[in-house]
Amino acid sequence: MTSSPFQPARSAAVGQCCELLDSLIRYPTISHTSNVDIHGHIADVLSELGFRVENSTYIDAQGVTKSNLVAVRPPVPASTTDAAGPSHGSLPPVDSSFPTESGFAYFCHTDVVPADGWDGPGGDPFTPVITDGQMYGRGTCDMKGSLAVMIQTLRGIAADEQRAPIWVVCTADEEVGFQGAQHLVQHSGAYRQLVEAQPLAVIGEPTGLAVYHAHKGITGFTLTSQGRAGHSSTRDGINANIAMVPLLDKLLEIYHRTESDTRYQNDQFDPPTLSWNFGVSDSMNVVNITPPRCKAWCSLRPMPGIDGEDLIDEVRTLAEAQGVQFTRHPGCPPFWCEADQPHIRQLASITGTQPATVCYGTDGGVLTELRSRVVLGPGDIAQAHTSDESISIRQIADGIERFNQIVRHWTC
Repeated sequence: MTSSPFQPARSAAVGQCCELLDSLIRYPTISHTSNVDIHGHIADVLSELGFRVENSTYIDAQGVTKSNLVAVRPPVPASTTDAAGPSHGSLPPVDSSFPTESGFAYFCHTDVVPADGWDGPGGDPFTPVITDGQMYGRGTCDMKGSLAVMIQTLRGIAADEQRAPIWVVCTADEEVGFQGAQHLVQHSGAYRQLVEAQPLAVIGEPTGLAVYHAHKGITGFTLTSQGRAGHSSTRDGINANIAMVPLLDKLLEIYHRTESDTRYQNDQFDPPTLSWNFGVSDSMNVVNITPPRCKAWCSLRPMPGIDGEDLIDEVRTLAEAQGVQFTRHPGCPPFWCEADQPHIRQLASITGTQPATVCYGTDGGVLTELRSRVVLGPGDIAQAHTSDESISIRQIADGIERFNQIVRHWTC
């Protein structure tokens, strides 16, 4: 057997996982680009493991083709499986004899954030480097490393060991508004089958393999004030900032309100607030032109029972009075599952961790039809989106071990 180039790996399985992750990182799937090619690669890998694959596409608002992938492997080889490669379109139904709330489903996104200013080892965010027990590259932590760990886990579980189906789901555009997950829910026939089965649904974001039973959502809006450019020594121009200033005052007042008013706080999260965040720019860099346009933005993170919609309405009403354009942006709602639910308790037992909450959002906020959701995966969220993003080889090894225990518990 040829030795793996990934010598820091502790075992053959870890070395194979690092090789797979290396191949995934080399697809520069920044959210404004297409992820179709990486999903073709993933489909080929999963097909070799006996999975049937639905690879559906849509066109985003910028005209870029995006892909969602849903793959399923029943407990026994399906006679309809195409040995020549992955199937496309709607999958054949999974055997209806499987009981509801059975099986295992893994969810991830394959888009990554931009890598401008990358200063990690090697100098190229899409050419992975392993050094000092870490694998560096854009997406290693968030969240291609998790996907590689899951696929490596499945390489060690034969279909004839399963008593329930296994799904792998990969979405687009998670980093820019969850459009991929939303399209999946609305248009995927394979996802409809998954919902009917109600498997354990693991959103494999980096949690350090701890169990997160809830997270905040995210939403926001922009404010656009239009003026007219002119020489600042005359009255020919209309300063767009004049209409915007009262709105900035309102945004600041609401910020202080959410920081002090317990009606807008939930102590089960840290921080417990809506994280009301805002910024503004008129894009001017000279003083002798009257600013013709000013744009402000605001984002907030809703929590169960605290959505902040009344605060957003206050801003919308004032914007209308000021003649400022108000544009609402989509996001995702919060995800909440009680910590004492059976699947949460079982996962806590397997991982040796206590269920906790987090303040970032995931596709889990969109997958509301799935009753047994959880956020759990290898990697440290503190490494996500950084200029030297990485995942530790130790987390890869531990992830394979934990995912193996979890998948086997729910399917074998």
